[in-house]
Amino acid sequence: MKEMKGITLIALTITIVLLLILATISFYSGKETIEKAKLQELKTNMLLIQAKAKEYVEEVNFRMGIIESERESNKTKAREEIYGVNGQKLKKVEKESIPSEFNINNEDYKDSCYQLTEETVKKWGLDKLEDEVNDYFLVFDEINEKVEIYYREGYDKQYSLTDIEKIGQIPEQ
Repeated sequence: MKEMKGITLIALTITIVLLLILATISFYSGKETIEKAKLQELKTNMLLIQAKAKEYVEEVNFRMGIIESERESNKTKAREEIYGVNGQKLKKVEKESIPSEFNINNEDYKDSCYQLTEETVKKWGLDKLEDEVNDYFLVFDEINEKVEIYYREGYDKQYSLTDIEKIGQIPEQ
């Protein structure tokens, strides 16, 4: 009797099943890695914008003056110079135009909401953001020298840099 050589149907089936399992694992781990990379890129972009914006908040505070009585008289002028028409060309966003998902509750901040423009991005050296320039919003708090960055598209239903930074962190106990 002649000896038959080759692969059996059972061996072939087991091999295909193992390959499918490996492919599935690879697909999902690759997808997760891509999502993490997108999140990191978004965080990096928002942090770069925040760093540049903080420079200008400090400049506004400097121009407002140190004496409290002078601060109020210089506040509007300094804000216009730095953020407005003659300054960095950030686009002022009116209260009713602020996307509702941003959930900006403080009325003081609603007067300090600006949108990035192409000119600002070029001046700040953030050319990488050119495609998404209109998706970034900045809310300034000059007195406390804070800037909150918002991204219109969001990530996992989070829109502010503060909230996006919390994604993936282990909660404190």
